[in-house]
Amino acid sequence: MPSDGITAVKQLFTRLVYSLGRETATRELKWMKQALIASHSPTLAAMLQRRLSGEPLQYILGTTPFGPLDLLTRPPTLIPRPETEDWTLRLADMLTPTPVRPLTVLDLCTGTGCIPLLLCHLWPPGSTRAYGVDISQHAIRLAADNAARCNIPSFQPAPYSQNVFIPVLGDLRDPDVFKRLLPPFDIITANPPYIPKREYDKLPVSVKNYEDPAALLGDPPDSEEQDGLTFYRLISKILRQKGMLRDGSIVALEVGRAQADAVEGILQQSAGLRNTQVWKDPWNVKRVVLARA
Repeated sequence: MPSDGITAVKQLFTRLVYSLGRETATRELKWMKQALIASHSPTLAAMLQRRLSGEPLQYILGTTPFGPLDLLTRPPTLIPRPETEDWTLRLADMLTPTPVRPLTVLDLCTGTGCIPLLLCHLWPPGSTRAYGVDISQHAIRLAADNAARCNIPSFQPAPYSQNVFIPVLGDLRDPDVFKRLLPPFDIITANPPYIPKREYDKLPVSVKNYEDPAALLGDPPDSEEQDGLTFYRLISKILRQKGMLRDGSIVALEVGRAQADAVEGILQQSAGLRNTQVWKDPWNVKRVVLARA
């Protein structure tokens, strides 16, 4: 690196230390150096400048860990969060599908595909057939790229010797989407948009300016309700459609802070799922509503 380049990196790193603290800045600089070859940024200084502008580190690096997986990340698709990783691992530990007793998984608002891909990775080969539905073409392309990266086929091989993840472009409001996926499903998961507008307006620049608002905002602008729960009401309508769930099926929905009780009520009253429980994340926040059909 030329001397002027070294000087620029030192100056930018000093600013990053001021912004994030020395320990975090040093750790991020190490990761940037490791990712430099694979990054779209031509220089380390360019990566540091992007970070100082508020861009999420995961977009700069181009990947993020999710359990044992290393998933691709690209704007504007939502970056997988540690709390999502936590409950997905817990769900994987709770169930033991086998090639003899395989499970069919439907992940709504799949984004990067992180939830079904982790399940496919952790469960035995030939035990899992997963679908991931998203309305965003960016997300579906990224989910397909992540499936390839994780060596999980996006088509059903014959014989059924591998787990499969099939990304599907579709709108949750379109009932025909699910008819094409051959229900019933053993597991339905979702990390839907759930942030109310009043909270979204207070989010840091690193979120608001880079990640897709449609993956964050829990209510359309024209919605009568502005509580962040619109998608849970929609998902409940999907769940109560005839033939969507098997007896004993599991539904796992990630929720925002202080939303668990309301979502539990929606599942019980609207979807008719009375057997529910709430899981907390490692930060003691009620994070997932789990229901059994």
